[in-house]
Amino acid sequence: MSNGPIALQDGALALKPGYANHGADAPRDRHQTGEAVFVDVEPHPDVAGTIQLGFWIYLMTDCLLFAGLFATYAVLHGHTAGGPTPRQLFDLPYTLTETMFLLCSSFTCGLATLAMNADKKNATLGWLAVTFVLGLGFISMEIHEFAGLVAMGATAERSAFLSCFFTLVGTHGLHVTCGLIFMAVMMVAVAKKGLTATNRARLNCMMLFWHFLDIIWVGVFSLVYLSAVVH
Repeated sequence: MSNGPIALQDGALALKPGYANHGADAPRDRHQTGEAVFVDVEPHPDVAGTIQLGFWIYLMTDCLLFAGLFATYAVLHGHTAGGPTPRQLFDLPYTLTETMFLLCSSFTCGLATLAMNADKKNATLGWLAVTFVLGLGFISMEIHEFAGLVAMGATAERSAFLSCFFTLVGTHGLHVTCGLIFMAVMMVAVAKKGLTATNRARLNCMMLFWHFLDIIWVGVFSLVYLSAVVH
């Protein structure tokens, strides 16, 4: 190494005098002599992509959870043990109103996404606030429905049908509640720090989660409530 252009100086590699002006020729000379050139490149991980990939994996596990609950309800919904049947318990117009709250909240959540992509902070917060109110209306109606069923004596331990019903619908309601908490946290973060790259990535996950809950509810409404009226 002593005959080459690089020398060890103060514990670090440096170019010898006379070679400093020929640094641009180094890659060409290395190529011509066939010597290997090692270049250290600092990694730049895609944080937003990693967050969304992890969230997609979580949603897939949630799909498996709800698939198991759907299958269980489909098998056991007829096991009423002499208790009230789905037709006797469910108020379809009430549940349809409840459903419209969630469907409309999914629409306003989409408008919040458009506002975020347009870099409109206030519009994003406004549509998120509307989405939050609609989601809160949905969960309030669901709690009122549960309270009415319990008051009638239709509790989870009354029959296999009611156990499956409270587990399936209650699990979805718990997810909606977590989604509302997630949404409130993100609204505070955006209000304080704006639409930063990190906030955008987290907002995308939150909105994806909210649309996922909307799709799951369509399945719940069809399997639990509509099938009770049809049969």
